[in-house]
Amino acid sequence: MPVAASAVYFLNLRGDVLINRLYRDDVGGNMVDAFRMHIMQTKELGTCPVRQIGGCSFFYMRSSNVYIVIVVSTNANVACAFKFVVEAVALFKSYFGGSFDEDAIRNNFVLIYELLDEIMDFGYPQNLSPEILKLYITQEGVRSPFSSKQPLDKPVPNATLQVTGAVGWRREGLVYKKNEVFLDIVESVNLLMSSKGSVLRCDVTGKVLMKCFLSGMPDLKLGLNDKIGLEKESQLKSRPTKSGKTIELDDVTFHQCVNLTRFNSEKTVSFVPPDGEFELMKYRITEGVNLPFRVLPTIKELGRTRMEVNVKVKSVFGAKMFALGVVIKVPVPKQTAKASFQVTSGRAKYNPSIDSLVWKIKKFPGQTESTMSAEVELISTIAEKKSWTRPPIQMEFQVPMFTASGLRVRFLKVWEKSGYNTVEWVRYITKAGSYEIRC
Repeated sequence: MPVAASAVYFLNLRGDVLINRLYRDDVGGNMVDAFRMHIMQTKELGTCPVRQIGGCSFFYMRSSNVYIVIVVSTNANVACAFKFVVEAVALFKSYFGGSFDEDAIRNNFVLIYELLDEIMDFGYPQNLSPEILKLYITQEGVRSPFSSKQPLDKPVPNATLQVTGAVGWRREGLVYKKNEVFLDIVESVNLLMSSKGSVLRCDVTGKVLMKCFLSGMPDLKLGLNDKIGLEKESQLKSRPTKSGKTIELDDVTFHQCVNLTRFNSEKTVSFVPPDGEFELMKYRITEGVNLPFRVLPTIKELGRTRMEVNVKVKSVFGAKMFALGVVIKVPVPKQTAKASFQVTSGRAKYNPSIDSLVWKIKKFPGQTESTMSAEVELISTIAEKKSWTRPPIQMEFQVPMFTASGLRVRFLKVWEKSGYNTVEWVRYITKAGSYEIRC
């Protein structure tokens, strides 16, 4: 069930009530005293953000020097409560010039009461979008002298349509001299490979980021080379689709602007985009991952005072591509004294703060390989030597214009009733998530 909040309190660090709003009459006015005595004075604020006292539950979160406390008397959705608090803080910051603290609350009592009446009705969260609320709550907040000087959005007419319509995330009347769409596919590769070269765990998490500067109310349609979408398209067209490699997307989540009804029926991503930058979708892929790098390590312990480390790194992506900011961290024992290196590219050094040999290559071309050889000297200790656990080798990198999942944009179409021309820009970036190789 939703939040069904009985009351919302804003307290300072001393426990004084700055402002509060009672939405139901099922809790007494002394609830804040119970929170102050049983949680704040016992210094248990950092242990758990959800506490039960008597027959009531307290959900609380700190922002700057203010505690936001939600009191409920029935079973409620905790995740929804904290989501409400996070979005409410973001809303207040948009009105107060980017700051939300005790001074901002004291300077904006009237505006906060008006906003609290709009964003929650009888304890149930309502619309918390700053873009929508600023259409009809046009009062400007008193800004701190240290807050940013960004101007508030100018109100536009037809606020009722914006609130009750299906496109609440975009206001009407936008005009740009040059209509452009920027689309970035950013993927993180997570890998755990054994010392023998077999893959123990591998997956890709990706995001489709967009930045839209489009006039009017455009309708966009995005086509990807995902298997389900291509199969559905071939069924609708009654002919096979020439698509090349297809991929299977797992755990897909969309921005609220995506038409889910159309996606379920046609498997196409159709949407009216918000203005500016936003995250269109997130996904995960576990099958058919193209690993950008292969790492072959060889570590030999020569007695108690020496080690030999040899690491070969091979780039598997295309020869016309290159990786940037490649960093390979090879762990060594804590009693390492010094290390001497020979590398075919880049630079390597011993970093005692993280007990690792750090090899950095600024630019790594595709279909090439580089090697690092190191002689490590260890400090001999009188105490009995404990066996070294050999933590995994870690890798960092970024590969532009490459996707480990194989995801590709087949088309990006823009329709708008005025029929203007648009310029579409598509970019791919693959970077390392948790990229580890056991040694």
